[in-house]
Amino acid sequence: MSASKAKTGIPTFLDRLAAGDLLIADGATGTYLQTHGLEPGGCPEEFNVSHPEVVRGMAKAYFEAGSDMVLTNSFGGSRFMLKKYGHGDRVHEFNRLAAEHAKAEAPEGRYVVGSIGPTGEFIEPLGEVSESEMYDALKAQATALAEGGADAILIETQMALEEVVLGVKAIKEHTDLPAMATMVFDMGPRGFFTMMGVTPERAVEGLREAGADVIGANCGNGIDLMVDLARQMRVVDDGFMLIQSNAGMPALVQGEVVYNESPEFMAERYKTMAGMGVNILGGCCGTEPDHIRALSKTLRG
Repeated sequence: MSASKAKTGIPTFLDRLAAGDLLIADGATGTYLQTHGLEPGGCPEEFNVSHPEVVRGMAKAYFEAGSDMVLTNSFGGSRFMLKKYGHGDRVHEFNRLAAEHAKAEAPEGRYVVGSIGPTGEFIEPLGEVSESEMYDALKAQATALAEGGADAILIETQMALEEVVLGVKAIKEHTDLPAMATMVFDMGPRGFFTMMGVTPERAVEGLREAGADVIGANCGNGIDLMVDLARQMRVVDDGFMLIQSNAGMPALVQGEVVYNESPEFMAERYKTMAGMGVNILGGCCGTEPDHIRALSKTLRG
């Protein structure tokens, strides 16, 4: 905990979790931006500069729906991802603004969590990026998000344990913020694995060894499988856990991507996960403020 936060008298993110509070996260960023002007194939992080009112409006909408914590619009904010849009030299600007915009809408006692998504690259020898290059890219995002006022940083939607571990280490070594980490698991004939073959048990072990304060899973193939996944992870870990599920599987209906799990359907299953002791619950792809509103109503009345 930073000294400045300790002096405010307001409980920090980890204080709330240690006190046993159940925190509600936000829903999808991409889904929201796509309904507010982001063109297909556009750069979401560029909206932090060109459409700050949309980015701030998104944070406000989720806070008003009941979110205790909102993620920043910085999921694809690494230099590797931004260079695909010609913005590889704007990492610090885009990430700092992402945190500043969300922070500007955060009521007292609510939190802004810096989002770091996959870099889209693999570490040598599987890929062409060295471990130090990957670490530096993740560090650049983390430090900019911290400068912008994030209360914690989440490296999310990860499939390769090597990358997410480097992200956790970069957060811990270059900021004084809590480090959170989530991976994406699919159910196959032999159980849950990430695309890179990581089991939930191996993920738990590796992320805790790296120093993650909060671990968990996001995205996935619908809320029912997330309940099973959370149960499996809880068998081997009793630390702080975050689950953010998609609103089912996407389907193309009349040219539009549609997710089939309603806010009420998801909220009831989140209630089951709360009973398992999952500490933070929120949504991923296809979830909107209405999903968070239903979740808040179900869990808090």
